[in-house]
Amino acid sequence: MSRLELRGIAKRYGSVVALAGADLIVPSGTLLAVLGPSGCGKTTLLRCVAGFERLDAGEIVVDGRTVAGPGVHTPPERRHIVIVPQEGALFPHLSVRDNVGYGLSREERRSDRVEEVLTLVGLSGYGKRMPHHLSGGQQQRVAVARALAPRPSVILLDEPFSALDAGLRTELRRDVRAALRADEATGILVTHDQSEALSVADQVAVMRDGRVLQSGPAVDVYREPADSWVAAFVGEAVFLPAENGARPGTGGTTLSTALGPITVGEVPAGTSRLTVMVRPEQIRIAPAPVDPVVTATVVGHDFHGHDATVTLHLIDGSRITARVPGHTVPVAAGATVSVKVEGTCQAWRDG
Repeated sequence: MSRLELRGIAKRYGSVVALAGADLIVPSGTLLAVLGPSGCGKTTLLRCVAGFERLDAGEIVVDGRTVAGPGVHTPPERRHIVIVPQEGALFPHLSVRDNVGYGLSREERRSDRVEEVLTLVGLSGYGKRMPHHLSGGQQQRVAVARALAPRPSVILLDEPFSALDAGLRTELRRDVRAALRADEATGILVTHDQSEALSVADQVAVMRDGRVLQSGPAVDVYREPADSWVAAFVGEAVFLPAENGARPGTGGTTLSTALGPITVGEVPAGTSRLTVMVRPEQIRIAPAPVDPVVTATVVGHDFHGHDATVTLHLIDGSRITARVPGHTVPVAAGATVSVKVEGTCQAWRDG
């Protein structure tokens, strides 16, 4: 296991700033997912860590050893860092066993290490097969096994599941995560898929314009985003203006909004204008009682299988989206329902 630190790393391509002083810490044995829109610097960050690009500023430190920094650029083959590309890039003329053992010494190839990592990725007994006899998902499993085989300091995964269909992608990323944990590997997964980042990684880092806006445990980034942009990027979010009059309570501070009273963890100091962020799954819908606190009109209902989204029109004219379980009986458009928010939400000062 190895600890990876990125300290203010910067990279330019001519006038284009790809990385603008990015900072990250990946603890030993942790998988960190780097999430962000296209062009935010995710792939450049990965290439700098791998040693394929030279830094313009900053440092990359692996277990206390600087592998990139002022006057230092350890070549890729000496960093003990491996990368799994979007497509496995297996050697077509080599068997699965020979692909996995390609980077090992002769002694290591004679040991049980190849079969050990094949078992970790669910391919025990596949060693004699050729790559063209494998499915796309199996080929990616071989690529991960090949990366794990030499016990690298850090393993980098560059959107390795993006070319697979949804069902296979879910299964493979779960198995790959289990393999990394079993081998106590430290890794970085680059992805633009929010659900993938939140479900697979121990830590999530959100990037924008070459900078890391927030990093931490996946649940914290989702529930306590640093700002409204991060909140909207890592999942659906409803933003509501809140009145200045805050009432402290045992579970936090209660603010008055168009969705009724909402509890927030804390109200940051600053100006009087407040915005509250509510996740759609926190919004509860029920048939309108005789004297409801807040009512809304149903605009539409979209079924997604495991869940559904309901678009609501509030009395103040705003539209919001609630997320409900898939087995919930659809509410007809035009119906009036009562709504309330459960759980603690996030609040920001607007000015």
